[in-house]
Parts: sequence; structure tokens; C-alpha cells
Amino acid sequence: MKIVIPGGTGQVGSVLNRALSGAGHEVVVLTRRPAGPGEVYWDGATAGEWAGEIDGSDVVINLAGRSVSCRYTPANLRAMMDSRVLSTRVVGDAIGAAVRPPRVWLQMSTATVYAHRFDAPHDEATGVIGGTEPDVPDYWSYSVEIARCWEREQEEADTPHTRKVALRSAMVMSPDRGGVFDVLSWLARLGLGGPVAGGGQYVSWIHDRDFVRAVEFLVDREDLAGPVNLAAPGPLPQRAFMRGLRRAWRMPVGLPATRWMAEAGALALRTDTELLFKSRRVVPGRLLDAGFGFTHPAWPEAARDLVRRRRSVRPGAGTPPRATRTR
Repeated sequence: MKIVIPGGTGQVGSVLNRALSGAGHEVVVLTRRPAGPGEVYWDGATAGEWAGEIDGSDVVINLAGRSVSCRYTPANLRAMMDSRVLSTRVVGDAIGAAVRPPRVWLQMSTATVYAHRFDAPHDEATGVIGGTEPDVPDYWSYSVEIARCWEREQEEADTPHTRKVALRSAMVMSPDRGGVFDVLSWLARLGLGGPVAGGGQYVSWIHDRDFVRAVEFLVDREDLAGPVNLAAPGPLPQRAFMRGLRRAWRMPVGLPATRWMAEAGALALRTDTELLFKSRRVVPGRLLDAGFGFTHPAWPEAARDLVRRRRSVRPGAGTPPRATRTR
């Protein structure tokens, strides 16, 4: 197949590109800074010659959007919104105008669309969309609104010959430098990977190879459209999640962090505490109902696999990792 990946130079795009190219598919990445074969320029907001890559392709997987690994200032939140909505809009326009449109459009979304919740998991049928929870920072609702607008832009795109799937993805765990697993591993190996603000908030995640397999599954399943949760079936409290990661790295100590300590750490790392404090208890209802089988459903085993793979290409551990930016 010919697969076009707008915004495919970040961590998730790199994971998909390696796997899909390795499986023999032709992969074209749309990026603001093309640097090699298979990369084509686009600006993520306006029509251009890049649309010719979509015309005649089989699959489009749009991952474009500003990285969430930043301080949630008004300017950055607006950039997150605009980069997601505008890129989705122009991808939809290109698909709608194509003489030979792709048969499926997978659009990245986020598990952040669901409410901050401890008592029950969110699946696609019964999950509660966030934005109105009491006792959470006001700007958390804007993150939910970004996700809602992101999905709405795909849903309203005029693409009658192309099946559309919104990927409500949890954190994709891969051993690549700069990804979320890299950041959490760095903290764990320093002995800082203990409970944050009590550690009761849920962490949803998906192993990188299950993410790829789920994408391939959704490409093949003509009966699946609309929102699909891409998350392992075993979300767990942050304290247990970090305990599993520490054990995988054989680190016996994990110092806890109070809320104010976490806020100071997030400031130093130029990220935001929503990523630490929001409880994301998301489960893959539609994938499981459709018969998808996870190869890494439980975090302790998944963490051991990721650590093993990371050690095989181990970089220096003395400096904090730099977060990957999605293009």
C-alpha cells in the first residue's frame, strides 16, 4: 500500500514509519522540514503540491499537531488547537478533492478527551467526555475542547469515499529517544520515579508494537469507523505504573513527589502538570469487541520488554531527554 503520514516525524510517526516501511509499504511523510527520501514539504495549514501524494494513496494517517510537551500557556494552547484543527481541515480537503481518494483516513486524537476520573474506566460507548469536572484547573477543559474540535474537523470533512477513524490514543510507549517512555525512564533511573501527588491518578498507555498492530487492524477492518480507543486494557494508578517501571530498570528507590514538587519539576522540564495529575482511565472497548488481541496487555511485562529493547541501543543516561516535537 501507499501510506501518507502527515506530521510523521515525531515519536509516533517514526514508530509507524519504521514498521510500515519494514512491512514493504510505500510510506510518504508530510513535514515542515523534509530531510530525506520519502519526506515531502507541507506547512500543515494550507493546500499545496503535497496533496498529490494523497491522491492515489491507500491510507492516510494524520498525526500532525504541536507537541503537548510544553507549558500550557495561552499561546501554546492556541498553537495546539490551531495545528490540529487546521492540519485536519486541509487533509480532509485534499482527500475530498482527490480523483482517487484513500480508502481509509486514520486521524490522531487523544484519550485526554475523557473526563478526569478514578471510579470507572472510559470506553467508547460509556466513557464520559471531560470539560465539566469540578475541582480541576480551568484550562484542563481547553485540552478537552482541543480534542473535541480535532475530532469534529475530521467528522465534518466531506470525504464520502473514505472511511474515517479517530484514534483516541493513550501514551505510546516506545524505547525511542525523546518519547514519554524515555522521560519516565530517566526519572525512574535517578530514583525520582515514585508516586506523584499520592499516585492515585490512572495512567493509560499502549506498547508501541501494539499501537502499530492496532493501526494495521483498523486499516483492514472495513466495519470500524469513528472514535476508537488505542490503549492497553490495563490502565493502572500512577504509583503502580512507576513501580512497574522501576522494577523493569531494577531501581529499588522511587522518591515520592508532592503536588508542589511536581509543579516545580514540570516547570524545570518545560512541561505541564496536567500530564501528571489528570486521571486517564481509558480502555479499548471497540478493539476488544472486534477481536483485537494485545501482545502486551499488562504494564509490568510491557515495561520489561521496552527496557530490554532500550538497553540494546542505550544512550548516555546522564542528561535529561529532550521531548520530540510533532511536525
